[in-house]
Formats: sequence, C-alpha cells, structure tokens
Amino acid sequence: MENLDSAVATLIHGSNTLFILLGAIMVLAMHAGFAFLEVGTVRHKNQVNALSKIISDFAISALAYFFIGYWVAYGINFMQPAAVLTADSGYPLVKFFFLLTFAAAIPAIISGGIAERARFGPQLCATLLIVAFVYPFFEGLIWNGNLGLQAWLAEQFGASFHDFAGSVVVHAMGGWLAFGAVILLGRRDGRYRDGRLMAFAPSNIPFLALGSWILIIGWFGFNVMSAQTLGSISGLVAVNSLMAMVGGTVAALLVGRNDPGFLHNGPLAGLVAICAGSDLMHPVGALVTGAIAGALFVWTFTATQVKWRIDDVLGVWPLHGLCGVWGGIACGIFGQQFFGGLGSVSLFSQLIGTGLGVVVALLGGFAVYGVLKVSLGIRLSQEEEYYGADLSIHKIGANSQD
Repeated sequence: MENLDSAVATLIHGSNTLFILLGAIMVLAMHAGFAFLEVGTVRHKNQVNALSKIISDFAISALAYFFIGYWVAYGINFMQPAAVLTADSGYPLVKFFFLLTFAAAIPAIISGGIAERARFGPQLCATLLIVAFVYPFFEGLIWNGNLGLQAWLAEQFGASFHDFAGSVVVHAMGGWLAFGAVILLGRRDGRYRDGRLMAFAPSNIPFLALGSWILIIGWFGFNVMSAQTLGSISGLVAVNSLMAMVGGTVAALLVGRNDPGFLHNGPLAGLVAICAGSDLMHPVGALVTGAIAGALFVWTFTATQVKWRIDDVLGVWPLHGLCGVWGGIACGIFGQQFFGGLGSVSLFSQLIGTGLGVVVALLGGFAVYGVLKVSLGIRLSQEEEYYGADLSIHKIGANSQD
C-alpha cells in the first residue's frame, strides 16, 4: 500500500510539473507575440530595435527575478543544493519559470509604449529595477498575501482582492508603469506639427497581425494554466477567455471602423480584461467584459493620441493599463452570482486592489524612469532618432540594403 501511495504521489507531482511547464512555455512564446506586434507597428527603421529589446528584456528579467524578485514576492531563494530544488519533481523550479514569464511581460508591455526614441542601455536598467523590486512588491501583496492586505480586505468586505491571472497584477501594472515612462520620454520628433497629429503608419500589418495571433494563442496558457495544478484546471477559464477575446474583436471591428490596427488589438484588450475574473464569470459576462474592453481600447487610444497628445506608440496604456483596470473592476461585477458568476468576490475589494495597483505602478514608473532620466538619460538624441534606433543602436537595418 505504501508503494502504491508513493507511486500515486509521484505521478501527481510529475503531472503538475509537466502541466505548469507547458504553461510556462506557452507564455514564453507570447514574448514572440510582443516582439512581432511591436515590429509591425513601429516604422521600418526601428524594427531591429523592437526585436532586440524584447529578447534582451527577457534575459534581464530572468536574472532579476531569479536572484531578487521571486524572493521579494514569495520569500523563496534558489541558492540551495540542487537536491533540495528538485523536490516534488522540481515543481517549485517550474513554478518559478511560469511566474517569471508573467514578470517578464511587464518590460515587454513597456517596450511598446516607449518605442522609437528610448535608449537601449537605460531601458535594460529599468527592466532590472522593475522586475527585481516594483512588480514583485505588488505581486507578493496580491498573490502571496504579504503585509496582510488580502486578509484585511477579506475581513472588511467579505472577500479578498481577486485577480486570477493578472488583469491588474500584470497588465495594469505594466500599462501604468509604461505611462510614467512615456510621459518622461516625451513625444517622438515630428509626431505633432502645428498642434496636429502626424500619421506614422505601421511598417508591416502582417507582422502586427502575426504578433496578435501569437499572443492570443499563448494567452490560453496565461489564463488556463494559472490554475498551476491539474486538479485545479477549469474549462470555465478557457471558455471565458475565448468569449472575452471574441467580444473584444467584434467591438474593435465595429468601433474601429475596420482599421486593422484596432481589429488586431481588440482581442488582446478583451483578454487583458478577462484575466482577473476568468475563473468566476459566466461566459456571457465574459463576452460583455471583452466587448467593453475592445471599445474602451479604441476610444482611449484615439483620445490618447489625438486629444491628450500622449505619444504611446502601441497604445499600451489604453490596452494594458486601462483595460487591466476595467478587468479588475469587471471581476467584482460579473463575478457576482446576480450576473451568473460563482460569487465569493467583493466589488469594494476589487476597487481597492485595482486602485492600489495603479498607485504602485505610477509611483514605480515615475521613480525608476525619473532617476534614470537624471542619471543616465533615457532618450535618443534627435539625430539618432532621425536615423532610427536600428542604425543608431544596433548598427544594422532590418534588411541587408538598409
């Protein structure tokens, strides 16, 4: 009987390890989506820089999170013998890998907002500071119960702040961190002339669409595998993610008037918004959440560029920052049993947790990029920006004739 119990335990640990490893690989693949979405959106002279930033940011994120960030969030360090680390089929190591891919999404999100005029080295420094300290601080508050915030919310409002897969912890954090960076960097040269917005057309719509599709596919690993064990997996999360994606797509298609840029970002807006409540909502609630997010992205991206004159190249603040905030709030609405959800969620806790995420991200973004702006400088010179980041930083263009 002991041998049978041991075999069953080994099988369970092995299955859970494989499950979360597959999730980590799917979310890792999403970084190719971030890369191609940016490559297709920026001008041709900045394509190499977009690709170089994403892979470099991931490498720096891995180092920062392995040595510092994971310890800040969960109190776990890996400076132990390998024999200790491989307990339970190495599940703790693979869980780190999975959560690392979430952490590394933060600088990947920021990259799209600061494209075409940010210096390469200082951005890598910002990545290190954000993934080592800023993001793990909030991650630990929400997903590990650090400092007693979640316990206090549960005591006061009957439920803690619920963010199943990171509408606020990952996406809103990334979007609002990017907002600080974008403001401190300033607008690209020539973006506004005589008070009017000048069109900087995307360089490659097929690459933009490819990036969107890679992100959409990987997102089902991002959401579904946030269960982290096979026993906790829920088909509801998968279907809710699908419905939110579809809702975001249709809304962006209609509100964006067939614009391919809006169309391919609409499903991403829906997926950002559904992360928080994907395990609680009814599929119809997920559809509505995604549709509102898709329309919200189109409206706020347009207002950001035209009315507010904030030069956020890929619209990461509207897409991740604002749609992430909507996702945190929507979880508190459509997660309620009144709307067909599973309940056990408080709108007050959702508002407080979401607001806190925005505050932490804003303060962190302005602090990190403000210090780097004063100490190292974060923007390319006017001449470097004119010739493009590819030639100015990497000394090669996207094509051999460049």
